[in-house]
Amino acid sequence: MQLPRNAFKHALEERRLQIGLWSQLTTGLAAELLARAGFDWIVIDTEHSPTEVPAVLHQLQALAPSESSPVVRVAWNDPVLIKRILDIGAQTVLVPFIETAEDAEKAVAATRYPPLGIRGVATSHRANQFGRIDNYLHIAAGEICVLVQIETRRGLENAAAIASVAGVDGVFVGPSDLSGSLGHLGDPNHPEVREAVAAIHAAVGGAGKPIGTLAPVEEDARRYIDMGFTFVAVGSDVGVLARHTDALARSFAGARDRQHARFAETDRAS
Repeated sequence: MQLPRNAFKHALEERRLQIGLWSQLTTGLAAELLARAGFDWIVIDTEHSPTEVPAVLHQLQALAPSESSPVVRVAWNDPVLIKRILDIGAQTVLVPFIETAEDAEKAVAATRYPPLGIRGVATSHRANQFGRIDNYLHIAAGEICVLVQIETRRGLENAAAIASVAGVDGVFVGPSDLSGSLGHLGDPNHPEVREAVAAIHAAVGGAGKPIGTLAPVEEDARRYIDMGFTFVAVGSDVGVLARHTDALARSFAGARDRQHARFAETDRAS
């Protein structure tokens, strides 16, 4: 049995634009629905959602038959969390709160078997098709994609060193957290934040690595794409659901209010 090819990793290597969606709905059914939408990649977020490992597994299973590559954002730069996510078959991990080259090296090491890293060795799990993939221990790293997230002032200052770490396949910028770290909480489009993002983009590009971000506002997403970002998540499932259900409810609010007014008038007349 052959090791699955990580289409997302190879697309980044070729600098082909990848349009993605963030997912926080936690269920395999939701992932199956999203998989048919046509996105290149879908983030299964375990940092800012109630998603735990069994739910990640169900979502990976739902996404497997589709053309949408799963990217799992782990809750922290923790080798135990990363090991468990890799063993259930994730091939791309996004690691948050990377501030130094040493942080990035730790994240990479968690995805590599000894002597190149510290990933724990198991002989039978979903990632190696329960022992059916020959030589998995020696070839797994070739299809694993490590994305590291820069989202603080310190990360900004060390962006070039972080991006230069061997085994880092891409750098993800978190504008919301970065804005908070720079003193502009809630304002990711503040001029200083934009300058910081541009500086990270330049540093990452100088290291020869692709860069990505989450930009749920269309204008922002198109600006990042025009800047040369390679992987951009253009929205989230919870955001799309909230906006569209709000709009649907508003579209019928007038009819409801008119009916209530008629009933009130009838009551007064009686």
